[in-house]
Amino acid sequence: MDILIEELTPNEANLITESSVDGKDTWLSGIFMQADIKNRNGRVYPVNEINAACTTAQQRIKESKGLMGELDHPQSLTINLDRVSHVITEMNMNGSNAYGKAKVLATPMGNIAKELAKAGVSLGVSSRGAGSVNESGGVSQFQFVTVDIVAQPSAPNAYPSTVYESLMEAKNGGEIMHLSEAMRQDTRAQDFFKKEITKWLNENIFMKR
Repeated sequence: MDILIEELTPNEANLITESSVDGKDTWLSGIFMQADIKNRNGRVYPVNEINAACTTAQQRIKESKGLMGELDHPQSLTINLDRVSHVITEMNMNGSNAYGKAKVLATPMGNIAKELAKAGVSLGVSSRGAGSVNESGGVSQFQFVTVDIVAQPSAPNAYPSTVYESLMEAKNGGEIMHLSEAMRQDTRAQDFFKKEITKWLNENIFMKR
């Protein structure tokens, strides 16, 4: 099986960015996956594969009270806690499309996503999973992992300089960037962050659902 990463541009995903009444929470909703259409990678996902992926997402959301995703997709199937930016809370089929809703978190990567949205950048999404592809581009045995947030134009690990500048000017922005960089090199920082983000998710996301 191959790792399959499929991006939807802001126009394709038609993502809507919403804020809670108190302005503390940011939500993204729109098309997360598409079926029966050839994408830019030349692949076609039959509707039964996307429907199965949607069912898998629903089960994981129910079991874990949310499905975590990252900002910019990695070239692997592992969800890295130090890169989590959002929690998917809903996923439903509508015709041949899977529509989702995700809460953007106050994590280092989540704050970058919020700054992107605040700066007026249109966000896209990228589904991640594994599957088999035949010669005509048809996908089968799709094993869904998650949906990540991506910017347009999409480039792994690349963020617009305006976002970096905005984050550095924001309250605690320097601390957020410092923590992000520290976790890349320091395993102790990674362990601490995993412990704290799990605690934060339990107290602020899962217990409130």
